[in-house]
Amino acid sequence: MIRTLQDLAGRIGRDQRLLGLDVGETTIGMAISDPRLVVASPIGTIQRGKKLAADCAALAKVIKDYGVGGLIVGMPLNMDGSEGPRAQSVRQFARNLVERADLLGGEPEIAFWDERMSTMAVERFMIGEADMTRKRRGEVVDKMAAAYILQGALDALSHMRSSAGG
Repeated sequence: MIRTLQDLAGRIGRDQRLLGLDVGETTIGMAISDPRLVVASPIGTIQRGKKLAADCAALAKVIKDYGVGGLIVGMPLNMDGSEGPRAQSVRQFARNLVERADLLGGEPEIAFWDERMSTMAVERFMIGEADMTRKRRGEVVDKMAAAYILQGALDALSHMRSSAGG
């Protein structure tokens, strides 16, 4: 089911993790949280298949292997906050995951997170701080963008918890 970030946080079980996704046309970058929902770490990419079933099978394995309780999907909004074709495509991808819950081993709990500038920020870091070659950047940018997206959501959850006194 697609939820707000706060609703999703209240539904994941103890010691379950969040999986961050940067959904592109050809790849899905992935990052995983620690069980305390504090730190995001990049874990890899999935090459998108021609059929949703292939994407779901790859995601189902990661969900099972890491004990994932929810998905944070990067939403590529336009700079003015509106949704363009890419955002609509990502929203449809999430709806498809919910509709094909049987392929994931159960209905996924999904929340969107604004990913504006995530790829640009990650690429800027990889060029400036990490001094990576163009080829190496191409190999890691999607999973690093997923980690950037997930970390933003984790930081927001932490802020919500501290504001609520918990």
